Amino acid sequence: MTKKIALAVVIFTAGIYSQAQDFALQQLENSPRHHEWVQVKSGNRTLHAFVAFPEVPGKTPVAIVIHENRGLTEWVRSFADQIAAAGFIAVAPDLLSDFAADKEKTSSFANSDDARNALYQLNPEQVTHDLDAIQEYAAKIKASNGKVVVIGFCWGGSQSFRYATNSSAISAAMVFYGSAPTDKTDISRITAPVYGFYGGNDERINAGIPETEKLMKESGKTYDYVIYPGAGHAYMRAGDDPDGSPENKEARNKSWERIKMIISGL
Repeated sequence: MTKKIALAVVIFTAGIYSQAQDFALQQLENSPRHHEWVQVKSGNRTLHAFVAFPEVPGKTPVAIVIHENRGLTEWVRSFADQIAAAGFIAVAPDLLSDFAADKEKTSSFANSDDARNALYQLNPEQVTHDLDAIQEYAAKIKASNGKVVVIGFCWGGSQSFRYATNSSAISAAMVFYGSAPTDKTDISRITAPVYGFYGGNDERINAGIPETEKLMKESGKTYDYVIYPGAGHAYMRAGDDPDGSPENKEARNKSWERIKMIISGL
């Protein structure tokens, strides 16, 4: 592939991804809810996080929203705003924060492909420490009732499940089409219920569900999952898109009902 063709492919791909985020950006711009950016210390690093607040009279649980493999995108922020619309506080950390001297956060990367490549270079223990810092921050928000859940998508779904093996401070972990830990010792450390959300047309992920279910059951852990027929991988984002398929939209809507039921039941 010549350099000119390679550059054209990068520009074309970035253009498609940018267009796919337009509906999310419009949703954010039209939101009546309060949003703010905060900085949270994680050791000697600074994490950037997007926070969305609900318009409710009392204290509420907090959902930590763990982004997909493209970093903290407009859609992830729009999902955080939708959490707030449902009546809960949302904190969406940018786990690419302080990646390098010239890469302060996701928006510092030239395009989403660069952000994705960087994400897969993260040290898993750093991700855990960062989520610990965000969890401590979330639990202390004055409008919070102290209960914190994690919700992750794709890469973030895997991190949500993994964080459940490393934190006893969360009240629930919601895993959207992410892989699960395979070490029984890791599974044995889980203290919170884990809720799985999967698209029926996503066998790459779904093929691992039976083994996960087996390990969770043998360890006496709660693993409650739903597979939505006809939905694909990343159906929550695809279902938010006005041009999304009926199957993805239906899965997205049913998942929202379940999310609200889970958090409200804490």
